[in-house]
Amino acid sequence: MVQTKFQMAHLTASEMREAVARSPVILLPLGSFEDQGPHMPMGDYLLADAMAEKIARKASAAGHEVYVAPVLPFGGADFFGYMPGGIALSQSTLQAVLRDTLDSLLRHGLTRLIILNGHGGNCTMIHDVTHSIWLRDNVVVPSFYLWRVAASFLPQVVGAEQAAQSGGHGANPLTSIGMHLLPDLVREDRIPQTHADKTAWGLAVSDFGTLDLDGALISVPLEGDCTASNGVGRGDPRLCSAETGALLTEKLVETGVKLVEHVVKQDGQKISPKEN
Repeated sequence: MVQTKFQMAHLTASEMREAVARSPVILLPLGSFEDQGPHMPMGDYLLADAMAEKIARKASAAGHEVYVAPVLPFGGADFFGYMPGGIALSQSTLQAVLRDTLDSLLRHGLTRLIILNGHGGNCTMIHDVTHSIWLRDNVVVPSFYLWRVAASFLPQVVGAEQAAQSGGHGANPLTSIGMHLLPDLVREDRIPQTHADKTAWGLAVSDFGTLDLDGALISVPLEGDCTASNGVGRGDPRLCSAETGALLTEKLVETGVKLVEHVVKQDGQKISPKEN
């Protein structure tokens, strides 16, 4: 079968029934709708969705039937409530949404499931849901945190020094990937100048919600407008580029295809909680 449709939303009901009988792999992209810096579109879920389709197409070319479920556009609430127009779901609400989404697929025997996560605030929630499914159904649902993996590839792509200078929220890897995948939505004319190290609550800022107390990282309940500047963390977005984004995208797609192949290979091989 030559696959021509990759979004589940594009399938007719009859096509979906036929596909389910063949046990395809289903990719579930998750993102957020928040401040990504003055130059980036707020809907970073668009990037997770685009990445999912690229993985599906590449995996299909390698002989696997893969579809992309409708993207969940709102991330779990964490540091970005200050942003006018931003929309986030409470962790309990998002957990219920993800659980119901996965249960809808599992009900019909779709067990080859992969979460493509595009928001740090989703990580704990995803673990809680997928862990409960494993305990209940003995089904492993892996989660591929796209931007964390992309950040790990960054030193290979631009070198360790530039990776350290450009890595962070509102900069690499997301800005470069956005320049590559969504060039018409990135406002390069609004890329901010670098800013001096920021302080909050009398301490140097280390990251969102984290301050430096003489080398010890202390978590504090502050939002991003206190610990970042216009949604930009420590990295310099002026060092980002579409070329870097293209290389990172290629590596993410390769990794995604490998994960698809592993899920297909492991299908039916259960990991019983009672045996570990």
